[in-house]
Amino acid sequence: MSRIIAFALLIFLTLTASLMLPTDAWAVASGLGVSSGHLSLCPASDNCVVSQSGDRKHAIDPIKYHVDRNKARETLLKVLTVVPRTSILEQTDNYIHATSKSRIFKFIDDVEFYFPPNENIIHLRSASRIGESDLGVNRRRLEQIRLALGDLNI
Repeated sequence: MSRIIAFALLIFLTLTASLMLPTDAWAVASGLGVSSGHLSLCPASDNCVVSQSGDRKHAIDPIKYHVDRNKARETLLKVLTVVPRTSILEQTDNYIHATSKSRIFKFIDDVEFYFPPNENIIHLRSASRIGESDLGVNRRRLEQIRLALGDLNI
């Protein structure tokens, strides 16, 4: 019984915090973005993947492209518009930050894409804001995006 109460309290606190902390404030406070040419490292928890400096548990391959960088970026932005419950928060010439919400509890995952200069690759990072495990959701999301971009011949 106490586990049920603890779980219900955790859900309540999580939902309350997600309503109180605006998305932009979370991005700044959590150190998202590109620093010295790298996306942030993943925390020790199992709910994050990154293509730069990731250990075995968190590593994912970057996405390679063979078209013009602007074309690759535009195509990625179009793909993100059809990913369910995903919103683009920030976009620059070399960086895209989006969020994806889980269907039931509306937990937020930060999804980042970095286009390094003079390389035909897109570095990736996707991380849950809370919890210890995402049951592989972040990795599957990025792999689906990779497949969509491949289907669009970037």
